[in-house]
This record gives sequence, structure tokens and C-alpha cells, in this order.
Amino acid sequence: AIFGLTRDSGPEHLARAALESVAYQTFDLLQAFEKDSGQKADPIRVDGGMVANDWFVQFLADILDTGIERPKVQETTALGAAFLAGLGAGVYKDLSEISNFWHLDRRFQPDLTKAKRENLLSGWHDAISRVKTSE
Repeated sequence: AIFGLTRDSGPEHLARAALESVAYQTFDLLQAFEKDSGQKADPIRVDGGMVANDWFVQFLADILDTGIERPKVQETTALGAAFLAGLGAGVYKDLSEISNFWHLDRRFQPDLTKAKRENLLSGWHDAISRVKTSE
């Protein structure tokens, strides 16, 4: 569902809404993780094509209210598979040896007031409640 569209809405608004929804969904997932584990994830390391977008990563840090670390190598799916193959083949002795290959590109810190964050999250949760079906 997409809420709030007007005649002035354009492709850039839809793109931003899509990026924001990823951050909001990550917030919900992280809340469940922290509730189940009793641990706070801070900082969080991210990778993948979306993290090349500085605005998105900053918004993610703001919504999660936690530090986000982006690596120099952002597309790591194939790299991870190669590392695991190397681990299985004995090229690497353990995961800690592989972790030495990770290098920080940039650290993002939350820069949003608590009131603004809560207002944004309230809007997200309101939108979710409006599309849920009763069981």
C-alpha cells in the first residue's frame, strides 16, 4: 500500500517511500531481535547495493537510533561465498581470520531527535495497521 499520494507525487516520491520502508521494516525486525535476544545491536554493519546511497544509510541510522558501519566492499554476496568456500577448503583457519578482510568505508551516526523518530515510526505503524487484515 502507498499512502499520501497526490497529483504532485512523482517517481522520486515513490523511490524515497521504498527506501524508507526498508528502514522501517529493519526497525521492526531489529526490535524483534532485541526482544528475543536481550541484546542491542550497535553498531550494525550493512552491505549490498542500497548502502551506496548515503541518504538511505543515514536514514537507517536515524530510524534505528544506532550506528551503522558501511564497508569499503559493499557487494559482498559473492565474496562471502568465496570466503566460506575458502574456509571449507582450509585456506582460512577460522572466521576471525576472514573478518580481518573487512574494512570500514564510513560510519553513520543517528542525527534525529527522539520526537521526530517517534513521529515517523508512529506514521509507519499506523500505515501497517491500516493494511492488516483481521484474522
